[in-house]
Amino acid sequence: MLPDYTMQDPVFEPFVLDIKGFFGEIALLKQDPFAMSTQPSPTTSRQIAWRSVITVMSAAILIGAEVFGAAFAGGWALAILFGLDNTEAHIVQAVLFAIGVFIMIAFIRNAQRVEPFVRRA
Repeated sequence: MLPDYTMQDPVFEPFVLDIKGFFGEIALLKQDPFAMSTQPSPTTSRQIAWRSVITVMSAAILIGAEVFGAAFAGGWALAILFGLDNTEAHIVQAVLFAIGVFIMIAFIRNAQRVEPFVRRA
């Protein structure tokens, strides 16, 4: 039989050893009523972090120019490589442009995680 560490050591107090489980997983015994919530308090005010917004938007403009320039140049190069006419070349450019839009959306979302646009005051 496995020893019960719930009352002997205060470090293990909120946990109990689940002997019924095949690997003896540690299960949470009780929730702390004073634990911090992940939900923001409705009374806190939020401020826009302008420095973060300007940083992310500046980087997005720079990276967007490269991504969309590469989309148009790549479409043009592929049209020449495969001998496409103007309409087909514009279609290839539009497809690469749409891929560039998805890349920019992913960039801004990831950048917003690193540099939050809103700060709680």
